[in-house]
Amino acid sequence: MTSSFSNLSLSEPLARAVAEMGYESMTPIQAQAIPVVLTGKDVMGAAQTGTGKTAAFSLPLLQRLLKHENTKLRSTVVFGGMDMKPQTLELKKGVEVLVATPGRLLDHIEAKNAILNQVEYVVLDEADRMLDIGFLPDLQRILSYLPKTRTTLLFSATFSPEIKRLAGSYLQDPVTIEVARPNETASTVEQRFFSAADDDEKRLAIHKLLRERGIRQAFIFSNSKLGCARLTRALERDGLRATALHGDKSQDERLKALEAFKAGNVDLLVCTDVAARGLDIKDVPAVFNFDVPFNAEDYVHRIGRTGRAGASGLAVTLVSSRDARQVGEIEKLIKKKIDVEALQLDDARPRGRMNDGRRAWRGEGDDAARGVVGRSAPAPRSARPASRPSADPFFDRPYVAPATAPVAKWDDSRQPAARPSIKPKRKLAALFRAPELAES
Repeated sequence: MTSSFSNLSLSEPLARAVAEMGYESMTPIQAQAIPVVLTGKDVMGAAQTGTGKTAAFSLPLLQRLLKHENTKLRSTVVFGGMDMKPQTLELKKGVEVLVATPGRLLDHIEAKNAILNQVEYVVLDEADRMLDIGFLPDLQRILSYLPKTRTTLLFSATFSPEIKRLAGSYLQDPVTIEVARPNETASTVEQRFFSAADDDEKRLAIHKLLRERGIRQAFIFSNSKLGCARLTRALERDGLRATALHGDKSQDERLKALEAFKAGNVDLLVCTDVAARGLDIKDVPAVFNFDVPFNAEDYVHRIGRTGRAGASGLAVTLVSSRDARQVGEIEKLIKKKIDVEALQLDDARPRGRMNDGRRAWRGEGDDAARGVVGRSAPAPRSARPASRPSADPFFDRPYVAPATAPVAKWDDSRQPAARPSIKPKRKLAALFRAPELAES
């Protein structure tokens, strides 16, 4: 199997672009998929996150599309959360390559901005994720607009039974390419699991590892949007440059956060699983799982944000006593024994406490009361200062019943006469019928 890009007989512009990017040897998924896609066959490809699946389908498709090139191949992208008008203008100019999310593409189809009856090639990238978040009906509608005669490629980091059923329905005799065991993690990523009692200890662990490892930038994954926002604020109070990326952010805010991270203006990108797939940011040295993911497959995708394109990376997962089940699921999925290590933490806690919503804001003495690793034990009860005496002796006197009972407000006979300014309520007569008469 060819392993060098120079042996692919790509067109001069493509070969030059590959060389300028510094790529010489193909990854296994590229070496196996590119020659097949160049023949026009349908492909179902699986490989670990960060091993170059995008180039495995984009390079051969661009090569085949060159026959339609008059000047340069035109491309655009459409996705939700942004104004449709600029996207509509680009589509009406005409494009050869369209990158789209399912929902927004359907919007443009219904608005007659995108006509798909001449599409020759379709790529379903990260198809398993699209099914996980409920895009199957949208995908089926989009595929119904396409010509029957076409080349369809399906690429993903994982193959589930649902994905195989989708491929069976819409791919024609596909060539299946699996260059690694499904759900296998990249060998270039060092995976470590550390125990942490609570969110404050997790933050301490992040501080310690960033400092000791000399980590410049990192992804930090949280399971919830609220937790993501709280963690970002806490890290900022600690003096770290952090920004949040989650589903409640507008598309414009997400793009700005990503650009700040790519430009180095932000060191820590705190995110939910919205960032676990599809982001290809080079040379990110580490990923921290502040929360163990609920879904074991998301663990594979999260840690795939580091160690990309053959580079080395570090993936740290912080584990509390409540995470035993999720850790067991990850262990079962990746088929590797997971050892949760203890981490000796610094004595001083970072500024600002995290409120996890289950208890009040914690004070400094609470750590010792829980026996936190790396902190001094609590002082003996006898050595603690005695409680202060009451400032007002009135509250120390025993209860004494009053000499006369207070008058109930509903007892009109003992109430003082109403003030003249208050108009008394009019009395109404009432007739009550006995039950025995009601039955007769």
